[in-house]
Amino acid sequence: RRGKWDLPKGKLDPGETLEECALREVREETGLGKLKSGPLIGITYHTYQEFGKHILKESHWYQMQSLADEPLVPQTEEQITQILWVQATELGPYLDNSFPAISDILARAPKVVLK
Repeated sequence: RRGKWDLPKGKLDPGETLEECALREVREETGLGKLKSGPLIGITYHTYQEFGKHILKESHWYQMQSLADEPLVPQTEEQITQILWVQATELGPYLDNSFPAISDILARAPKVVLK
């Protein structure tokens, strides 16, 4: 998104739990429909400017599992142009062009074993 590799995240809708928000954002931004949420990996903070205001954003990151072999569909209206599945051993070049919070949360994420 916007020239950087990132992970899905967004803003909490009224009445939503943090876990529901995480699932919705991943569905919207990736096109994946059949997801299962797992445990909280961690919480990160980052800042940005919006409408002349300095915003501190708190993001809650959950482990998730895709339950089906579905095509990845980038949410272009959110300026997401490409989505990839990447092996943990091949993350280096992507993390070099990402945000510090993404490296931090991926370092804390459990390693996935594909069956």
